Amino acid sequence: MAPFIPLEESFPDIREGVRNLCAQFPGEYWREKDQKRAYPAEFVAALTAAGYLAALIPEKYGGSGLPISAAVAILEEIHRSGCNGAACHAQMYIMGTVLRHGSEEQKRRYLPGIASGELRLQAFGVTEPNTGSDTTQLKTMAVRSDDSYVVNGQKIWTSRAEYSDLLLLLARTTPLDEVKSRRHGLSVFLVEMNKVDGLEIRPIRTMINHATTELFFSDMHIPASSLIGQEGEGFSYILDGMNAERILIGSESIGDARFFIDRATAYAKEREIFGRPIGQNQGVQFPIARSYASTEGAHLMVSKAAALFDSGISCGPEANMAKLLAGDAAWAAADMCMQTFGGFGFAEEYDIERKFRESRLYQIAPISTNMILAYIGQHVLGLPRSY
Repeated sequence: MAPFIPLEESFPDIREGVRNLCAQFPGEYWREKDQKRAYPAEFVAALTAAGYLAALIPEKYGGSGLPISAAVAILEEIHRSGCNGAACHAQMYIMGTVLRHGSEEQKRRYLPGIASGELRLQAFGVTEPNTGSDTTQLKTMAVRSDDSYVVNGQKIWTSRAEYSDLLLLLARTTPLDEVKSRRHGLSVFLVEMNKVDGLEIRPIRTMINHATTELFFSDMHIPASSLIGQEGEGFSYILDGMNAERILIGSESIGDARFFIDRATAYAKEREIFGRPIGQNQGVQFPIARSYASTEGAHLMVSKAAALFDSGISCGPEANMAKLLAGDAAWAAADMCMQTFGGFGFAEEYDIERKFRESRLYQIAPISTNMILAYIGQHVLGLPRSY
């Protein structure tokens, strides 16, 4: 049976609830956090208390057991409201690795606490400074020693590590020169960061308030029970969760694009120069209209990818295209909005420049546009591998 792809706004009650919550955190709140590079703990606590961050956790573990399309609605509305879900969005897709590949004991131990907010699962340690997007070449090693693993290495761009209790870590358990294929030899661990020694967290100040860090592991001992699933199969487990990540990041970009379109449209109607609203000028009106059309098209791809995911149907191409198209739509809308506002767009009080910076991230992270194009070229169109 073909999946149902909604053509109208999905989950209206959830969307209204999210909008009402976000109204309590206006632009002033985010500008202050941005200026101080401070973590929006109050916002994350409010989302947690309302149950939105536990939307995808099954009811038997304390969550709502909703489909990913509900999470799409939540994150889209957060961003359309001018807020930023990046402070906590990772929990929604990281926990899927535990849910799909963890033991029942691990699920019962961690998921209820994550659902209630007692435990924070926000940190995802994959990328390394010398390997970048080439995940199969990771150097961080986890060596088995009796009933524990000893971890040595480094991770970079691990966001929210300072504000997370748990870290989902991808590390090598078999040396690269001993694996049968480059997809094997990596394993996933769930690390209780406040219970280990040998972990150093260094913040990285960036152009946006993303609470990102680099991690250093020096003989960090973790229990063997930290292993998720089978040793050596971690790369497949991580790939399994990438589709959810792509879809949810795509939904945030749709929200960003709609934020810019909403602001630009309102401003173009109100701002009068030369005795007429600037929105009457085609040079202003047409870019707004083009952004609207691009965003609606990208939204359909996000909806399709989410519908396939919820139906248990393979959605790798759709999830990647959703992230690509939505990210492009958001960045184009950001540029359009800045042009519409002119000099006022650079003023912090309008929140355009802040969202402009935030939307730029998704041309690069969590996967770059070029990597998605390479995936489509090779795995969808059958073209020769380009890298």
